[in-house]
Amino acid sequence: MSEPRWLDATQQRDWRAYVDGSVRLTEIMDRDLKTKHGLSVSEYEILVRLSEAPERRLRMAELAENASQSRSRLSHTCSRLESKGLVKRDSCPNDKRGVYAHLTDEGFAALDRAARDHVETVRNFFIDVIEPDDLAAIGRAFNLVLKRLGPTS
Repeated sequence: MSEPRWLDATQQRDWRAYVDGSVRLTEIMDRDLKTKHGLSVSEYEILVRLSEAPERRLRMAELAENASQSRSRLSHTCSRLESKGLVKRDSCPNDKRGVYAHLTDEGFAALDRAARDHVETVRNFFIDVIEPDDLAAIGRAFNLVLKRLGPTS
C-alpha cells in the first residue's frame, strides 16, 4: 500500500477552515430558517429549485439531482413539505413510473417570506465578509469540485 498524499500545514489549515466554516454556516442557516419559517435548509432548497423550474415543477429524479439530495432523502423531505401544503406530488401523465413535485401557491408564498430572511443570513455570514475576487475564486473552485464529484446518486 502506498503512502497517502498528506496535506501540508497550509492545506490542512485551509481544509479545516472550509469544513468548520461550511458546517457552522449550514447550522446557522438551518436554525434561522427553522426558527423564523419552520423550514430546514434542505426543505428550503427544494422550494427554491421548484420555484425556478418551468411551471414550478420537476420530476423527482431531476429535483434530487438539482437539490443535491439522494432520491430516498428527497422523498422523505417532500413528504414533510406535502404535509405542510407547500409541495404536491403528481404522476407523470406519459410515464407511469415518473412522479412530479410541484410547488403550490402556498409553498411559493412561504418561500418568498423565507427568502427575504435567508438572503440576509447568507449576506451577513458569507457574501459581505468575502472580497469579490475571493468570492469569484470560491465559485470557480467549487464548480470544479462539483464537476469532479459528478451527479448526485
